[in-house]
Amino acid sequence: MDDLGYEPTTLDVDKAREKTRSHSSQILDMIAIKEGKVTEPGPGVSTCDEDPDHLYKTRHPWSVYGVAPQKLRAGFERLKESLPEHGWKIVQYGPDSSANKNLEITADSENDRFSLNASLRITGESGKQEPLLMVTVVSGCFKAPAGTDLNKEY
Repeated sequence: MDDLGYEPTTLDVDKAREKTRSHSSQILDMIAIKEGKVTEPGPGVSTCDEDPDHLYKTRHPWSVYGVAPQKLRAGFERLKESLPEHGWKIVQYGPDSSANKNLEITADSENDRFSLNASLRITGESGKQEPLLMVTVVSGCFKAPAGTDLNKEY
């Protein structure tokens, strides 16, 4: 797969979801906000443009909410401090391009092909939106085992 710049690992879709869930769990542990609520849906699957019949990636967006903004700020800071010691390389940190200038971290796993983006959303449109810490964990492309119908894996 020269288009990707690497040879994708062949992995069962459920196992890829489990790896993604495991990364999300590790990140939640680093944030360490015990009293917050966490959104529920698990990792989803989408095809990779380079070979949509055989390659797929996982994506797990979730949020921590239901706590005071200062607790979210502290959790975000703990995440930033903890990522490098847990094998994540921070590739971008700072305010995003939105009007609110939300703080954002993008990091890549140094152990496997996963990335994360975390965004601290404290101020919404004049405070109308609930403060939250948004996280998205995304895998690189995996190769589906022979016989897997990726159209049924969303």
